[in-house]
Amino acid sequence: MERDGVERLLAGAGADSRRLRHALALLCEGRWWTLAELVRQSATSRRTVESLLREVVLERDGDRFRVALVDTPSYQDLLAVAAPPEDPVAHLLPHYAHVLDRLTALVAKAPRARHVLDHVSATPETVLRRALLLGARFWLPGARLLCVGDHDLTSLAVKLVHPETDVTVVDVDERVLAYIDEQRLGVRTRWADLRLGLPASARDHDLALTDPPYTPEGIGLFVARAVEGLKDDGRVLLAYGASERTPMLAFKVQQELSELNLVYEAIYPDFNRYFGAEAIGSAADLYLLRPTTKTRPAVQSRLTRQTTAIYTHGPQSVESTSEAKASSEGSGSPLSGRPASEVVGPAGFEDALAGFDADLLVGDWPKGLSQPRVRLSTWLAKPYAAAPQRVAVAVPPGLEAALPRLLLATRAAHVRLVGTALPPLPKALSPVYEVNEAGEGILDAVRRPQPEGEADTVLRRIMDNSHAKLANTWREALIAVAAAQGTSLTKNEARSLIREAAAWSDDLTPLDAPLHRLSSLREAVTRTITALTTTT
Repeated sequence: MERDGVERLLAGAGADSRRLRHALALLCEGRWWTLAELVRQSATSRRTVESLLREVVLERDGDRFRVALVDTPSYQDLLAVAAPPEDPVAHLLPHYAHVLDRLTALVAKAPRARHVLDHVSATPETVLRRALLLGARFWLPGARLLCVGDHDLTSLAVKLVHPETDVTVVDVDERVLAYIDEQRLGVRTRWADLRLGLPASARDHDLALTDPPYTPEGIGLFVARAVEGLKDDGRVLLAYGASERTPMLAFKVQQELSELNLVYEAIYPDFNRYFGAEAIGSAADLYLLRPTTKTRPAVQSRLTRQTTAIYTHGPQSVESTSEAKASSEGSGSPLSGRPASEVVGPAGFEDALAGFDADLLVGDWPKGLSQPRVRLSTWLAKPYAAAPQRVAVAVPPGLEAALPRLLLATRAAHVRLVGTALPPLPKALSPVYEVNEAGEGILDAVRRPQPEGEADTVLRRIMDNSHAKLANTWREALIAVAAAQGTSLTKNEARSLIREAAAWSDDLTPLDAPLHRLSSLREAVTRTITALTTTT
């Protein structure tokens, strides 16, 4: 059989032909393959696999192919006879078949991947193996794990395999947070856009795991936030992959990690496999990183120069914001990397503020405006010292998910939101604000009067204290209701009522709470009022 093309391809790859020879061995096994399956199994980029397929004589069945059994002997001396690097937890998988079945169903029903967030789903086997590796490397009973983003549902795998582990997920995708909570496995969920900060309730963990956007900017941000969420002796597990054709991209990512002064304790090659991401072989390595005494200062330095451009797709992709910044001739926003006219919406900043005498500007507004201003991240991190009545907020493209929290972060009577694609106000905020369109890309949020009725009053008090711990505000409001009824209620009694109605409410603020939790809050508050009345 003619095989000169295969030999030339392998010779050209030299020592790195190991990947190609492994793919060729898979083709000669006798089973049928699709292109996506062969890429994922061999952990080789689609382009490299396609170069091999052009040289090999194949038999086909629809979109499936293989080397015919009669032709297989012709390639035997070219095959990689050694197995790929050993999977450190492969021997454990047969003992967790029931967990794999559960995870397969969970992954199949999970929210669809969002292109603009660079979502690519890991396989059920991958998230199970992550959980098994954590248990093989660390003592997990009682340990605290932080999942920095969790579209892959690793948190659920860990709780299924190691139920005594304390697991928290922070994510910007409300759908993911709601889906994880629906499983009732005891995972804590917190909303966060990591470009704006990490919730205070997501600190002091023993371990952090992240599978971030595969840009240097995305890796740098997610790992920095993961370190923020750790104790001093913690570890970060990072999934990252690059094509064998693009070593320079991997070098830039590893430069980001080196600048954080992290120790590489281990790298497990091709540990993670994905449905998609064929450009990188549908595979990624798993890094085990350990902070040093120089890591936290480096993290703080890294976060002071943070931009929102961290993705490979969408309005906050590195490429699109770089182009916009280049065309802005210095008039752009340091946070978003876009021209000021894009940051504040189609009408431009002058029209956006016309007829609105703002006391305070939040976000990235052009220079030359006389009002005091505050960064978006600072606005969400702590209450503003003064009490402005009219606030204008610039919402950069790609940060629209933060809009509900930007509103909750103030008690101003009138807030003007300005952006390019502002979503409607979620119903969870309707007890606090009435919102109207004031022009293209402009929303005016007017604070509602204080409500009547015990449940509505308690709910409003919680929402008005968005930076405070939700359960603490709720507790004090219940005690006040009891006093108004002429009865007494201790802090412990109030806390017990709250935990009975909303066990999820401990240790988070309204700003951290996922929207589905805020939406259910009125019903939970009503239950505590009813229980209070019954008890007294």
